[in-house]
Amino acid sequence: MTKRNETKIMPKITPCLWFDDNAQEAVNFYISIFKNSKITGVARYGDAGPGPKGSVMTIKFKLDGQEFLALNGGPHFKFTEAISLIVNCETQKEIDEMWEKLSKGGQEVQCGWLKDKYGLSWQIVPTILGKMMQDKDAQKSNRVMKAILQIKKLDIKILKQAYEHG
Repeated sequence: MTKRNETKIMPKITPCLWFDDNAQEAVNFYISIFKNSKITGVARYGDAGPGPKGSVMTIKFKLDGQEFLALNGGPHFKFTEAISLIVNCETQKEIDEMWEKLSKGGQEVQCGWLKDKYGLSWQIVPTILGKMMQDKDAQKSNRVMKAILQIKKLDIKILKQAYEHG
């Protein structure tokens, strides 16, 4: 008796971002910021509505290879900080560029968080942060956390100083 070789296909998770009526504008903004990004499909409202016939209902798009769906769903729901998108950056230059572009017209918050002009929350973080926060030496990670709590845009130099010297 032989066993069948079965390959289980894992479902791909695609975040859906709910906009009032400016999904197209927001998607164009996002794909202008991230490399390897593009719109992959657009669906429009028909006679059944609820949006005006011919207007954009959904836009499938990729940001740096990650799939998303934007929905023009009306004014019923707004973004909150309960959900944020994390952008991992290798260098301070990347952090600075992402921070400047995504916060333009939005709001700089704290601890590497910002809200873009559409109200979507982002975390702009250096890739080295995970290692720092998971260090076996609790004093090092505590010093890094203290430093994070005192700044808005994360600064690799400040975080490294806190990590290494306190």
